[in-house]
Amino acid sequence: DQFQGDPKRLSKRMMTSHARMVSGRGCQTTQGARTMALHAQLCSRRPAPAAHRREVRRQVQARSHAEEENAGVKVERRSMLAGLAGAGVLANAGGAEAKTDLVSKEWEVVNLPLEPEVVLLDIAFEPNNPDHGFLLGTKQTLLETMDGGKTWKKRTLEAAKDEGFNYRFNSISFGGADGKEGYIVGKPPILLHTSNAGESWERVPLNAKLPGTPVLITALNQEGQAEMTTDVGAIYVTSNAGLLWKAAVQETVDATLNRTVSSGISGASFYTGQFSSVKRSPEGKYVAVSSRGNFYMTWEPGQTYWEPHNRASARRLQDMGWRPQGGLWLATRGGDLFFNNDASNLENFKQINFGARGYGILDVGFQPDGTLWAAGGSGTLYKSVDSGKKWKRVKGGDRIPGNLYAVRFISEKQGYILGNASILLRYIG
Repeated sequence: DQFQGDPKRLSKRMMTSHARMVSGRGCQTTQGARTMALHAQLCSRRPAPAAHRREVRRQVQARSHAEEENAGVKVERRSMLAGLAGAGVLANAGGAEAKTDLVSKEWEVVNLPLEPEVVLLDIAFEPNNPDHGFLLGTKQTLLETMDGGKTWKKRTLEAAKDEGFNYRFNSISFGGADGKEGYIVGKPPILLHTSNAGESWERVPLNAKLPGTPVLITALNQEGQAEMTTDVGAIYVTSNAGLLWKAAVQETVDATLNRTVSSGISGASFYTGQFSSVKRSPEGKYVAVSSRGNFYMTWEPGQTYWEPHNRASARRLQDMGWRPQGGLWLATRGGDLFFNNDASNLENFKQINFGARGYGILDVGFQPDGTLWAAGGSGTLYKSVDSGKKWKRVKGGDRIPGNLYAVRFISEKQGYILGNASILLRYIG
């Protein structure tokens, strides 16, 4: 019997065992240590005849059983509370996830059937059918919508299936007399044409000596007429759907810079032969930013060469574009924004109080009602309702895991923002 022997010696042994249990040796749980300590305390009170020893054993067993039950209740209650807390976290996470498609009360994220590595580059709709449009980008991406951009389906173009090539579709445009004539250009140099609003596309051969890569295509209002621009500043016009092209610029950009480098154009000697951005106004005027961001150039119909300009800031240029009321907007790589209000002097800029927190602005879009939207890196999105005097950041853009490259408004209530990582925002305001 483990309770036989001198009670005092037994008590001493039990206390020693208790000390070992408290110190972590010879025990598995604190509950066992408390049981042994209670046993020692009961045994040290009086000599232990057989009847008393049985009573002590009964009390120890009863107390141990009660503690085990209490411990079980505590563990069960703790597990239940943990489960409830976990359920609460999951419920909150589910609610947040349900709201991630809504950037703000004016913009929502559109889920696209694309790989996350795709960069969206351009979007266009039929002029007479704003529900029908196309979205394109890298990795030969072409999507079609029939409901104004709410849902999109992949399109595969047999005309663009070349072994060994994975085309980057840069630009798309619809025009013509009935609005159903469309064009797509891409890299490596490719030109696609449709006369039935995209039901079928045919490939139009491009001359192997075409200078540069087509980066912008504009379908004009007359049947078969279009205007194409390359990344080296070549501008061509066609009147027969791309079968023949005529150069609109008579002098190459390199020749122009070599001729005017002594006129004080800063950074012209560092020109690498390409533009990083080319934008066209509805009137047919162009503005292009050099790939290094050192300077910019402009061209308008009737001119025989591009006109170079010094940048308005010490910081390098990020992008530029045309304002609907005339003049230019200019964004630097440090996040500054400038507006040109004088269409007759395209070097007269005024800095806008913007505060982009260091993120570069990649595009500025204009709604017909005068509202401005500026988009940029890391989901940066700003809104102005007073022609750019004051800007308000759209905080929901911080949840967008990518950069926003282009802002496009088809009409006052139909707009889109394109980004990398297959990001497409649709205006719902």
